[in-house]
Amino acid sequence: MKKIIAAASALFLPLVAKAQDLGGTLLNQAAVTNGGYQTTPLETVLGTVISAFLGLLGVIFLVLIIYGGYVWLIARGDESKVEKAKNTIINSTIGLAIVLGAYAITYYILTAILSATIK
Repeated sequence: MKKIIAAASALFLPLVAKAQDLGGTLLNQAAVTNGGYQTTPLETVLGTVISAFLGLLGVIFLVLIIYGGYVWLIARGDESKVEKAKNTIINSTIGLAIVLGAYAITYYILTAILSATIK
């Protein structure tokens, strides 16, 4: 008896919770209410992904700089720890420069390609 109640609950619970749209009308009503279906151009999606990726790299750079500064701060004159901190800061700065350079080159090339194909 418990298995039958559990199976019936599993079948009818989405209907009670209105988690299922049997007629497919709720999605269409919501789309019409909010101005219809909208498509996003590929350039916008790629720009959003690239911006998010660069933001993540910026956060990683900030964390590495803070980590390097912290290691330097607690080194207490230990030359190996100071050297490790300096290398962390220098390498993270070089990494940031490489990422920004790659972004600038990619932006330039894509702009040139897009302007050439639009003409």
